[in-house]
Amino acid sequence: MARTALIISIFSLLCTLAMPSFSQDSRWGSSDEPTVKFIIVSEAKWANAACSAQPDLHVFIADDYQGTSTTGRRYPKADAIADDPNKSRDCQLGDVKVRFFGDSIAVAYGAESRIQKGADGTEAKRCQVWTDTWLKRSGKWQIVAAQDTIIPCDK
Repeated sequence: MARTALIISIFSLLCTLAMPSFSQDSRWGSSDEPTVKFIIVSEAKWANAACSAQPDLHVFIADDYQGTSTTGRRYPKADAIADDPNKSRDCQLGDVKVRFFGDSIAVAYGAESRIQKGADGTEAKRCQVWTDTWLKRSGKWQIVAAQDTIIPCDK
């Protein structure tokens, strides 16, 4: 009986040690990390795309990218990198924080603003916050998902 209990205990211990860990370590990135710098520079390019052409957006937006616009419409990479003929002005990237989940997932939380011309020709400041999900594949960081929300602008 004691031998059976010992065998069951050893088997249980081995099964526990063999199980993969389901917890994912996370940490905030620091502004001096190369990956954080790359993500922030890339986010600035994307924010500036509303004001001027940014031809290299396709490099850091994944082919299987899926975004959710401020109106709730889903859109693919082609729409994310499309050049807007109605350019805004004064594009500004606000604060960006990057949180890493393991070695291959990062989430960037940020804000941006711009002066946007409406259909009637009047200009108004537009402010938004966003969450972009970054994935590292084959050694390359790319945005795979984004969610944008319009917020009131500070005066």
